[in-house]
Amino acid sequence: MASRHLTAAPQPRSWLKPGTWHLRTRLILLAMTLLIAICGAVGVASYASMDAFLTRQLDEQLGQAADRSNNPGRPPSGGFNGRDPLDARGQSVGTLNARILNGQVSGGGFLTSNTTRSQLSTDDKQVLLALDADAQPVNRALSNGDYRLLAVKTSFGDVLVTGLPLAAKDSTLASLVWTFVFVSLGGLLLVGLVGTVLIRRTMKPLEQLSEVATRVSRLPLDAGEVALAVRVPPSNSNPGTEVGSVGHALNLMLDNVANALQARQKSETKVRQFVADASHELRTPLTAIRGYTELMRMTENFTPDGEKSLARVQSQSQRMTALVEDLLLLARLDEGQPLKLSEVDLNQLVVEGVSDEKVMAPGHTWRLELPDEPVVVNGDPSQLRQVLMNLLSNARKHTPPGTTVVTGVGKTAEGAAVVTVTDDGGGIPPEFLDQVFARFARADAARAGTAGGPGAPAAEGTSGLGLSIVESIVEAHGGKVTVTSQPGRTQFALQLPLPQRMPQGGAPS
Repeated sequence: MASRHLTAAPQPRSWLKPGTWHLRTRLILLAMTLLIAICGAVGVASYASMDAFLTRQLDEQLGQAADRSNNPGRPPSGGFNGRDPLDARGQSVGTLNARILNGQVSGGGFLTSNTTRSQLSTDDKQVLLALDADAQPVNRALSNGDYRLLAVKTSFGDVLVTGLPLAAKDSTLASLVWTFVFVSLGGLLLVGLVGTVLIRRTMKPLEQLSEVATRVSRLPLDAGEVALAVRVPPSNSNPGTEVGSVGHALNLMLDNVANALQARQKSETKVRQFVADASHELRTPLTAIRGYTELMRMTENFTPDGEKSLARVQSQSQRMTALVEDLLLLARLDEGQPLKLSEVDLNQLVVEGVSDEKVMAPGHTWRLELPDEPVVVNGDPSQLRQVLMNLLSNARKHTPPGTTVVTGVGKTAEGAAVVTVTDDGGGIPPEFLDQVFARFARADAARAGTAGGPGAPAAEGTSGLGLSIVESIVEAHGGKVTVTSQPGRTQFALQLPLPQRMPQGGAPS
């Protein structure tokens, strides 16, 4: 058989293959998650630091405003002589001042943008009265917004409350948050794009390793002479890198597999050659045995026992001759010898084969299911006839008299000719179905002894090569043969390609 140099057709390359796509996605998501966590931690730390800084700055300004409001030149009575603390120099817009005496807010207000005073509301006064005069700044919500308030008990016995608005601080923090959000999103987008490119380049060698492994897994390595030429390219098989180590190991494994395939093929070739040579050499002595047996029966007188023994010798020599012929045929098929192709009408082939079986097994019921039109294939007539005869004799030998055997011919929608041989015998044991086409595989007890019932004849001696020959011939014709079996129905179906029709343009359709 000619050597098959297996390199496999190149596959379309895509970085979105399922395995590599999921790995890349996980790596990108992991990088994005880490970046988000880092950005979140930096953002929280930055926000807290800025908040503390702005709060200290505001507290310093608040203390200075309180000192300006508490004019040290106040008279001993503790009053302001009509002077408003908001009129002190250096007070900023929005500053709050109020004086609490004897549990009442005696004066106070907000400094507006036009340097006038806005009065405190009733709710504002309640908030101020609730403050502790411990000189500790606190945040409170007032009618003019959120304020940082400082209540100080003076030496005159009253409490002076000073407040600065938190709007500037809150605006600065909000700007910081939005700036950080936009910068982080831009960074995430940039990292995602750059990470995708980098990971894609990093994973490309692994994708090539996956392609090599996938191509090898699709190669038909189960039979025939194989030259395994698929390898990882040198650029990805350098042991100096992590991916290169994997590629180098994969190449070593492929070398080992290739050597094992070559050793197996050499062994198979020797076995096939031995079988072919032995079968060929056995034909001559077997022919001589049959010839001398016939000669002795015609020229010598034997006792009844001698005649019986001589007949037995003749029948066994004929059986051995058939076995040798089967072995020779299998050897030729294994070697891939060319077929003698011609047009074969399957309808006619089936009619002739079933007619011969009717003569040999009149106790069986033989039926035909043929189409009205001829079904013609290109094949070796003698080999296809042997395929059909093997299937019909298989049904005859392994089923009892009274069994119905239906032989049909048809076509499939895919454009193939189909020949089926179906019987209603006892069926094939399920554990034997997987090896029914193996050489020397036999299940005579299951198909004959149990199927026949009382009085059924034993199955004829078989070599176990018939179905193996069927499979080899059909595959040599580019077809396939299958079997389905259950008690009461066993069917062998073989499919053969129909010849391509030649349209008027001249090219095969």
